Amino acid sequence: SAHGRARILEVRTDRLQRKLQEGFVVVVAGFQGTSSGGGGSQEITTLGRGGSDTSAVALAAALGAEACEIYTDVDGVLSTDPRKVPEAQLMAQVSCDEMLELASLGAAVLHPRAVEIARNYGVPLVVRSSWSQAPGTRLFSSGGRRPIGNHGLELGKPVDGAELLEGQAVLALAHVPHTPGIAALLFEALSNAELTVDLIVQATHEGQSNDIAFTLEENELERASQVCRQLLGEKCELKAQAGLAKLSIAGAGIMGRPGVAAKLFDGLSQTGISLRMIATSEVKVSCVIQGDQGEKALRTTAQAFGLTEAQLRHNPSPSGSGEPEVRGVALDVNQVQLAVSHVPDKPGSAAALCRALADAGLSLDTIVQSERQSQSPMGSCRDIAFTLPKNDHQRALKALGQLIKQWTNAEIITGPAIARVSAVGAGMPCTAGTAARLFRALADAEINIEMIATSEIRISCVVAEADGDRALQAIHKAFKLDINYTN
Repeated sequence: SAHGRARILEVRTDRLQRKLQEGFVVVVAGFQGTSSGGGGSQEITTLGRGGSDTSAVALAAALGAEACEIYTDVDGVLSTDPRKVPEAQLMAQVSCDEMLELASLGAAVLHPRAVEIARNYGVPLVVRSSWSQAPGTRLFSSGGRRPIGNHGLELGKPVDGAELLEGQAVLALAHVPHTPGIAALLFEALSNAELTVDLIVQATHEGQSNDIAFTLEENELERASQVCRQLLGEKCELKAQAGLAKLSIAGAGIMGRPGVAAKLFDGLSQTGISLRMIATSEVKVSCVIQGDQGEKALRTTAQAFGLTEAQLRHNPSPSGSGEPEVRGVALDVNQVQLAVSHVPDKPGSAAALCRALADAGLSLDTIVQSERQSQSPMGSCRDIAFTLPKNDHQRALKALGQLIKQWTNAEIITGPAIARVSAVGAGMPCTAGTAARLFRALADAEINIEMIATSEIRISCVVAEADGDRALQAIHKAFKLDINYTN
């Protein structure tokens, strides 16, 4: 009965099936449904934003339709916003995971709720124009069609898998010069040395220096350290740590559901597991932990989210072979950057921060934990920075206000006006040098990067708000998304 934000529990198809078998064209009013009111009476309730597309895909899932076609006023899903990049090209196909990332990052063609249903139940989804016979864009998901369970069509488990990647290492660089091009030089040098980097985070600090940290296989740690020392010299502080593992949870709309990340971090902290690094996205949350705690962390996660043995993966191979390294680029200028300083560097701190926001119904994104440590009466501390929608700014300040009273010297810092530009592609995990090419595009445009956060199929950079459009255009052109390969 929560009008404007209801979720779909079930679609009763008996009447629909009967009319279809009789040869009728059935027109269904979307965006609405019925809920049980007081005394068991049925009341009309509305689904809220994205409700029409969501209704259509839910009907297709319930009916077992061959596909769901969404007719709109554009030719399909484009590689970016054509109002900012006139050369944007139509994508013939895109995976549901890629579309969820793009939709959460600012692309507005499809609402994430509709894409979630298509992904969760394997419904082929097509977006095409009402005004032409063009084939449009086809959305696909792996695994084929899946039945609807008894937990509610839209209320299924947001996490449907977890994986553990062992033999990982972190290379952390502190006091890196805060100048345009430094990230490009660093990751170009690593790529030229044939070193494959996984997660990357960068946190900006006061003054003219940054912290940059990244993960890679531990057998490549020494070579990567040599490359960094040769490039950056002795001014930059370098810390290398091997014997780590990456734990990840995967699903649809993870960051859009407040509490999922907090639940993961809560479970790990309760078993005494510290988080070395955090990476978040709409379809995956990853954290780097001590390697000898990896198996315990995986089992704790499986129990917390009710995962079966078949949903757990050990040391998976990189995915996305044959897929584009970058399929689309998105710009979001509706973000604000917050940082909490002097967060105790101990199990449970990141969980407490995420839990405070989740309890207030707030979803955060682009979480970056600083590599630079400081001291307070509570011991070793770090800063944690994140972005969230501008409309949630004041609520976030209120939600975190009570929490930081427990941490000596902690304070909340609001950053300058920002834009977040992101590249998304299923082929990133098995393509070397993607991050270096993206950073080079921004460097050549003389755009400074304020923050970096990556996940498996996405790279996000926070830049000054005034540089947002130029950053989007530079990245779109760098990956040749402005070229129509069908001609």
